[in-house]
Amino acid sequence: MKKEYDVVVIGGGTGGYVAAIRASQLGLTAAVVEKGKLGGTCLHAGCIPSKALLRSAEVYATTKNAEAFGVIAPEVGLDFSKVQARKAEITDRLFKGVQHLMKKGKIDVYEGKGRILESEDIAVEMNNGDGEVTLAPRNILIATGSRPRTLPGLEADAKYVMTSDEALQMEALPNSIIIVGGGVIGMEWASMLVDFGVEVTVIEYADRILPTEDKDVSKEIQRLMKKKGVKIVTGAKVLPESLEKGEGVSIKAEHKGEEKSFTADKLLVSVGRLANVEGVGLENTTVEVDRGIIKVNENYQTNEPNIYAIGDVIGGLQLAHVASHEGIIAIEHIAGNSPATLDPTLVSKCIYCSPEVASVGLTEDEAKEKGHDVKIGKFSFRAIGKALVFGESDGFVKLVVEEESNKLLGVHMVGPHVTDMITEAALARVLDATAMDIANTIHPHPTLAEAIGEAALAVDGKAIHA
Repeated sequence: MKKEYDVVVIGGGTGGYVAAIRASQLGLTAAVVEKGKLGGTCLHAGCIPSKALLRSAEVYATTKNAEAFGVIAPEVGLDFSKVQARKAEITDRLFKGVQHLMKKGKIDVYEGKGRILESEDIAVEMNNGDGEVTLAPRNILIATGSRPRTLPGLEADAKYVMTSDEALQMEALPNSIIIVGGGVIGMEWASMLVDFGVEVTVIEYADRILPTEDKDVSKEIQRLMKKKGVKIVTGAKVLPESLEKGEGVSIKAEHKGEEKSFTADKLLVSVGRLANVEGVGLENTTVEVDRGIIKVNENYQTNEPNIYAIGDVIGGLQLAHVASHEGIIAIEHIAGNSPATLDPTLVSKCIYCSPEVASVGLTEDEAKEKGHDVKIGKFSFRAIGKALVFGESDGFVKLVVEEESNKLLGVHMVGPHVTDMITEAALARVLDATAMDIANTIHPHPTLAEAIGEAALAVDGKAIHA
């Protein structure tokens, strides 16, 4: 017998389970189909486990530098098995929390692989071997996420070549590693591993690392990563066919008109992610897939009105908090409401390297390309007392402001705990604030957030501590 639901979500990651919770809150009957574990990539193979490792790396690096704080710790060691155990404990605790939320919302969870049938029912091949279960949804929400992209010839193996999935499961740290790709994930891993004492080389195809960030952010992170000891090669094209495996790995890259060789114990491929559109049954629908992603409208409807899609599977900003927000919008629309559409320029983006990076809105170059006459306010953490107390005074806050209206267009930060500070800037963007609105907001002293207020004053040359 088929079980009927108002909405069935295929994929129980951050976007999918949040959507199911919102459906329950709105009085809709909901189910989630998940072939792995609830929480998806973010909880089990992305955001949370990588940040747990990054935190351990940060503590290790800080402890090695403890004498600068007057703390004598002559024998600092690292037990990587305990680092991994701590990561597992955190993810397990959060996993149990998500399971509790499903029970609280009376949301049925089917552990298995779901696919859409021609009848638009969903067949679920259960993980427990009980065969197939058929669900009859009035609406379907596809939230199947993404997986690491690889390069032909650089597929992950059991020993030498990894994606972030395999790297998260390492039982021991290598002595050296080559990271192909200097984007967000690549630089987080570079920062983490160099803090753990690994020799790191990053090879990036673009002319700068973090190429989607503001150019000043890229420049500063490259300087600081090199200061840590990370070797960075930009404008380089890796030649996968040159890969050799033996005692370690060796690979060549074209750089400035010549081929250069690089060797290390392991190689990490970090060149973006691919949407999981296969195996969902899309061939049994008229849902349009373009260049590997599902096409949707502003309410996340596909060209079949009762089939929606959110998160990495539709491209755009591949961020957990974006997927969650998209899921809420989709469910609100299913429920007959009129939700506000998502504006990508209001979304905060965070990179958890050390020091951290955070941004919202337009970069300086993007603002100019859109025809804005801009002025810039920039303030260094070196003049912020709390940053000096932390012993982390590298970095800055940069405001991109429209010349005539003084309207805030973008905020870009590099420095300590900026991922926790960016929401002030995001709220300012939501409220369509001006730089003077931020400058007139009294920032408590001593705090790191004073840098935001000073950068706002700097827009008009009025920074107090510059």
